[in-house]
Parts: sequence; C-alpha cells; structure tokens
Amino acid sequence: MGRVVDDASSVEFHAFFERHYAELSRLAHLLTGEADAADDLAADALLALWHRWDRVRAADHPVAYARGVVANLARTRIRSAVRERRRVALFWSQREEKTENPDVAGVVDVQEALRRLPFRKRACVVLRHAFDLSEKDTALALGISVGTVKSQTSKGMAELQRLLGTRQAPLKVHAAAMARTGHAEGRDR
Repeated sequence: MGRVVDDASSVEFHAFFERHYAELSRLAHLLTGEADAADDLAADALLALWHRWDRVRAADHPVAYARGVVANLARTRIRSAVRERRRVALFWSQREEKTENPDVAGVVDVQEALRRLPFRKRACVVLRHAFDLSEKDTALALGISVGTVKSQTSKGMAELQRLLGTRQAPLKVHAAAMARTGHAEGRDR
C-alpha cells in the first residue's frame, strides 16, 4: 500500500494483537459456531485493524472496535452460509421428472448452446426455464436482483434463439433438462 508505519505503531499493534487475538477468536467461534473459521475471522479482523491502525489506536475503546469488526465479519460469513444453503436447497428440492424417448440431438444442441452463454446468463436461463423457478427464486439462488434476472434471462434467451435458430428455445431448454434427468435416472438403475 506504500504506507509508512513507524516502529512505535508496529510495536503497539503487535502488543494489541498478542493481547486480544485469542479473545477475538473465541468471540468469532461463539458467533459462528465454527471453530475452524474462528481463527481466520480473528486474523481477518486484525488485518483490517492493522490497515486502519492510526484510527483504531486513537479510538476511545480499540478493543470494542475490534469486537465490532469480528461481529461484522461473522455476520457476513453466516449470511453467506445461509445464502449457500438456500441455493443448494433450491437445486435439490426440484421434483424428479423423466422424459420418454428424448430428442438426443436436440439435447446436445441445447447443451452446447448453453455452454456458449456467459455463466450468469446461462444460470438465469437454466433456473427460469429448466427448473421453472420464479424470477424471485432465481434472484435468491444467484444472489442478484430480480431486475438482473429479468435482463440476463432475456438476453440469454435471445442469444439461445440465435444459436439454435428457433423461437422455441425455452421449450427446448426445458425438454433438454428433463431428458437429462430421465437419462441420469435410467443410468442409475
């Protein structure tokens, strides 16, 4: 960062680190319930404090400030874990369907066309048309806004229609997903 830190600040921070690291790690463990993540969160908090050490050391209660940073990092980690669990639940909660005599060539064409889409467009198209999720559920699964889902789905479908040469792209995406599910079920038997 090119910032010059005097030796006194460095010594002072090191002493702060030694005095409070274990406490901050315990706090992170109690907030998240994750022993493995606690040390990382405490270290991340102390790194953030180091980058602002001039302001932190001038604060009335530097330890309270440090605890607040740990709490915010723990909250972010918990929210991230909750979002990930919701995404997984959305994918696994979909009903299993089987398609008899799928159009294998059509499935291959759709899969190839989907691979050519950028990830966000592909994810929006697949969740909306193959998994029949609402715009709101798709936004929740991807951690984006409903407006972004609408925009990315529209652009993705237009690109698929261009690549597949048909206006039936939504039906083909859905059929390809069902054929893939049916194919996977048949293989497991």
